[in-house]
Amino acid sequence: MMPSVNEVKEIKEGNEVKEKSARVGPVRSYKDLLVYRQAYRLALTVSSFTKALPRAEQFELGRQLRRCSRSVPANIVEGWAKRNSPAEFKRHLLIASGELAETKFWIDLAVDEGFATRKAADELSNEYSKLGFMIHNLWKEWRKL
Repeated sequence: MMPSVNEVKEIKEGNEVKEKSARVGPVRSYKDLLVYRQAYRLALTVSSFTKALPRAEQFELGRQLRRCSRSVPANIVEGWAKRNSPAEFKRHLLIASGELAETKFWIDLAVDEGFATRKAADELSNEYSKLGFMIHNLWKEWRKL
Protein backbone atom coordinates (compact mmCIF):
# COMPACT_ATOMS: atom_id res chain seq x y z
CA MET A 1 0.00 0.00 0.00
CA MET A 2 1.39 3.36 -1.03
CA PRO A 3 1.50 6.22 1.53
CA SER A 4 -0.72 9.24 0.90
CA VAL A 5 0.71 12.63 -0.04
CA ASN A 6 0.11 13.91 3.51
CA GLU A 7 1.90 10.93 5.04
CA VAL A 8 4.89 11.45 2.75
CA LYS A 9 4.94 15.15 3.62
CA GLU A 10 4.83 14.35 7.36
CA ILE A 11 7.68 11.88 7.00
CA LYS A 12 9.79 14.40 5.08
CA GLU A 13 9.08 17.14 7.65
CA GLY A 14 9.95 14.80 10.51
CA ASN A 15 13.20 13.80 8.85
CA GLU A 16 14.00 17.47 8.16
CA VAL A 17 13.62 18.32 11.83
CA LYS A 18 15.75 15.35 12.91
CA GLU A 19 18.50 16.18 10.41
CA LYS A 20 18.70 19.85 11.41
CA SER A 21 19.41 19.21 15.06
CA ALA A 22 20.69 15.83 16.05
CA ARG A 23 20.90 15.39 19.81
CA VAL A 24 24.24 14.49 21.33
CA GLY A 25 24.31 12.55 24.60
CA PRO A 26 21.60 11.45 27.00
CA VAL A 27 18.52 13.49 27.89
CA ARG A 28 19.18 14.74 31.41
CA SER A 29 16.95 17.77 31.44
CA TYR A 30 13.96 19.09 29.55
CA LYS A 31 16.44 21.49 27.90
CA ASP A 32 17.96 18.49 26.14
CA LEU A 33 14.64 17.72 24.42
CA LEU A 34 14.58 18.91 20.81
CA VAL A 35 10.83 19.43 21.06
CA TYR A 36 11.32 21.79 24.04
CA ARG A 37 14.04 23.80 22.29
CA GLN A 38 11.89 24.20 19.20
CA ALA A 39 8.83 25.23 21.24
CA TYR A 40 10.89 27.75 23.21
CA ARG A 41 12.38 29.22 20.03
CA LEU A 42 8.92 29.57 18.50
CA ALA A 43 7.55 31.26 21.64
CA LEU A 44 10.31 33.86 21.27
CA THR A 45 9.49 34.24 17.58
CA VAL A 46 5.81 34.79 18.37
CA SER A 47 6.79 37.42 20.92
CA SER A 48 8.66 39.30 18.16
CA PHE A 49 5.73 38.74 15.77
CA THR A 50 3.34 40.42 18.23
CA LYS A 51 5.55 43.51 18.47
CA ALA A 52 4.62 44.28 14.85
CA LEU A 53 0.90 44.33 15.70
CA PRO A 54 -0.87 47.70 16.02
CA ARG A 55 -0.55 49.13 19.53
CA ALA A 56 -4.21 48.49 20.41
CA GLU A 57 -3.90 44.85 19.36
CA GLN A 58 -0.72 44.24 21.32
CA PHE A 59 -2.85 44.11 24.47
CA GLU A 60 -5.61 41.89 23.09
CA LEU A 61 -4.49 39.72 20.21
CA GLY A 62 -0.81 39.99 21.15
CA ARG A 63 -1.47 38.92 24.74
CA GLN A 64 -3.44 35.86 23.59
CA LEU A 65 -0.73 34.89 21.11
CA ARG A 66 2.06 35.26 23.67
CA ARG A 67 0.12 33.34 26.32
CA CYS A 68 -0.67 30.27 24.24
CA SER A 69 2.72 30.18 22.48
CA ARG A 70 4.46 30.27 25.88
CA SER A 71 2.18 27.55 27.19
CA VAL A 72 3.56 25.07 24.66
CA PRO A 73 7.11 24.88 26.11
CA ALA A 74 5.77 25.40 29.64
CA ASN A 75 3.59 22.28 29.35
CA ILE A 76 6.51 20.29 27.97
CA VAL A 77 8.56 21.35 31.00
CA GLU A 78 5.76 20.53 33.44
CA GLY A 79 5.22 17.14 31.80
CA TRP A 80 8.95 16.43 31.95
CA ALA A 81 8.93 17.13 35.68
CA LYS A 82 6.20 14.47 36.01
CA ARG A 83 7.74 12.01 33.51
CA ASN A 84 7.88 9.21 36.09
CA SER A 85 4.18 8.91 35.39
CA PRO A 86 3.88 8.25 31.65
CA ALA A 87 0.19 9.19 31.75
CA GLU A 88 0.98 12.61 33.28
CA PHE A 89 3.79 13.33 30.83
CA LYS A 90 1.58 12.39 27.88
CA ARG A 91 -1.30 14.46 29.27
CA HIS A 92 0.93 17.54 29.29
CA LEU A 93 2.05 16.81 25.74
CA LEU A 94 -1.62 16.76 24.71
CA ILE A 95 -2.17 20.10 26.45
CA ALA A 96 0.90 21.50 24.66
CA SER A 97 -0.58 20.27 21.40
CA GLY A 98 -3.84 22.07 22.15
CA GLU A 99 -2.00 25.30 22.97
CA LEU A 100 -0.12 24.91 19.70
CA ALA A 101 -3.40 24.66 17.77
CA GLU A 102 -4.68 27.76 19.58
CA THR A 103 -1.50 29.64 18.63
CA LYS A 104 -2.09 28.79 14.98
CA PHE A 105 -5.68 30.01 15.29
CA TRP A 106 -4.59 33.42 16.64
CA ILE A 107 -1.93 33.72 13.90
CA ASP A 108 -4.60 33.10 11.24
CA LEU A 109 -6.91 35.61 12.91
CA ALA A 110 -4.16 38.25 12.88
CA VAL A 111 -3.88 37.82 9.10
CA ASP A 112 -7.64 37.79 8.50
CA GLU A 113 -8.04 40.99 10.51
CA GLY A 114 -5.26 42.63 8.49
CA PHE A 115 -2.72 42.89 11.31
CA ALA A 116 -0.09 40.55 9.85
CA THR A 117 1.11 39.49 6.42
CA ARG A 118 0.15 36.11 5.03
CA LYS A 119 3.82 35.36 4.32
CA ALA A 120 4.94 35.90 7.93
CA ALA A 121 1.96 33.97 9.27
CA ASP A 122 2.51 31.05 6.89
CA GLU A 123 6.17 30.76 7.89
CA LEU A 124 5.20 30.72 11.56
CA SER A 125 2.31 28.30 11.00
CA ASN A 126 4.58 25.93 9.07
CA GLU A 127 7.05 25.92 11.95
CA TYR A 128 4.22 25.20 14.38
CA SER A 129 3.01 22.35 12.17
CA LYS A 130 6.47 20.78 12.35
CA LEU A 131 6.46 21.24 16.12
CA GLY A 132 3.04 19.59 16.30
CA PHE A 133 4.46 16.63 14.41
CA MET A 134 7.33 16.42 16.90
CA ILE A 135 5.02 16.58 19.93
CA HIS A 136 2.78 13.91 18.42
CA ASN A 137 5.74 11.62 17.77
CA LEU A 138 7.07 12.09 21.30
CA TRP A 139 3.61 11.28 22.66
CA LYS A 140 3.43 8.15 20.48
CA GLU A 141 6.93 6.95 21.34
CA TRP A 142 6.81 7.74 25.07
CA ARG A 143 4.76 4.63 25.85
CA LYS A 144 7.42 2.52 24.12
CA LEU A 145 10.35 3.95 26.07
